[in-house]
Amino acid sequence: MATAIPAVLTVPEVMAALRLSRSKVYDLIRSKKLATFTEGRSRRIPADALAAYIRTKMEENA
Repeated sequence: MATAIPAVLTVPEVMAALRLSRSKVYDLIRSKKLATFTEGRSRRIPADALAAYIRTKMEENA
């Protein structure tokens, strides 16, 4: 059974989803390729921002 994706992800969750290193995820954030927001000191990535990033990468490689 598929697990539902939460509406908001942490950096480690994005790392696991994309199978990328922590520094690569932060590179994507710094370069504005992956939209995020902060709540206090915590960085969060909306699930639809992750989906948009994946969709963009798929279109680039099509």
